[in-house]
Amino acid sequence: MSQVNIRQLFEDKQARLQLSRVAGADGTDRIIDSDEVETSDKALIGHLNLIHPNWVQVLSEIELDYLRDLSEEQRNRAFHKIEKNGTTCLIVAGSTEIPPELIAFCNQSHIPLFSSPKASVHLMWLIRHYLAKELAETTTRHGVFLDVLGVGVMITGESAVGKSELGLELISRGSGLVADDVVELHRIAPDTLEGRCPELLRDFLEVRGLGILNIRIMFGETAVRRKKSLKLIVNLHNPPGGDISQVERLPINATHQTVLGVNINTVNIPVVAGRNLAVLVEAAARNFVLQQRGIDSMQEFITRHDQLLLE
Repeated sequence: MSQVNIRQLFEDKQARLQLSRVAGADGTDRIIDSDEVETSDKALIGHLNLIHPNWVQVLSEIELDYLRDLSEEQRNRAFHKIEKNGTTCLIVAGSTEIPPELIAFCNQSHIPLFSSPKASVHLMWLIRHYLAKELAETTTRHGVFLDVLGVGVMITGESAVGKSELGLELISRGSGLVADDVVELHRIAPDTLEGRCPELLRDFLEVRGLGILNIRIMFGETAVRRKKSLKLIVNLHNPPGGDISQVERLPINATHQTVLGVNINTVNIPVVAGRNLAVLVEAAARNFVLQQRGIDSMQEFITRHDQLLLE
C-alpha cells in the first residue's frame, strides 16, 4: 500500500508548478491511499466534477465562472458535494481571481486550496504523472538491473553465480547500471514496471575480490541510469553437474515471470566455463527487441522446417 498526503504533494511540486497556499492549510494532512484509489471510481485528478469527482480537483476560469453564476443556494449545494465526495484538495489554475466564497468554504471544510499560474491541462498532466508514480505498487527483487542496448534487463540467480561480474562486463561494453543487489520495482501502469535503485546503493556495484565500485566515477555519467522500465529477466543458473548438454537447446515455449501482476519475458542462461555471458545477454536483449517488432526467429525456423517436410 502506498500513500501521498497533500502536504507532500505541495512540497514536491511547489517549485515546478509555482504552487501557493490559499486556504484550508489545516487540511494538508489529507491522504490519497493507493488501496482506495484502486477500489474507487474517482480519477486521480481532473477538472472540477460534481458527478464523477476526482481526488484532486482543478478549477480553471471556466469552472470558476460556473461557480460565480450559481445562486447562493446552488453554490452551497455544490460545495456540499465537493466536501461529501472526499475531495483531498482543490487547485485553481491560471492567473485568475479566486472567489471569496470558495476560500471561505475551503477554510470551513478544511480542504486545502492551492493556486498555480500554470494552465490547467499542463498542471494536471504533471500532477497525474507524479501521483501515478507515488501510488504505484512496489516490490523489491535481488539482482543487477541494467540498461542493455536500450532494454531494461534484470540479471538474477543464486548467490555467487556471477551476476555482478557480468554486470561489470556489460557496463564496460556500454550498458548502463540502474541498481545492484536490491532492485525497487514500481508498477507505474497496468503493464509497465519501472526499476529504480535505493538511494543508499545508487551508483555502486559490489564485485567479489574488488569490493564496492562507484560506477559513475569509474565509467562516467553515461554508465548509470536513474530508472528504467523492466522488459527482460535473465536468470543465471549452474546446470546440474556442470553439464550443459542436459540443457534444452531449443526452448519452444517462451517463459515469463509474473511480477506485481505483470508478465516479464524471462531467459534462462546456464553458467559454465568458457561461455561469453555478456554477448549472450546482449543477444537476448536484441532478440527481445525483434520479438516486439513481430520477428520471432524460433517461430520462423519452425515454419521453415514444417514447409520443408511438406514438400
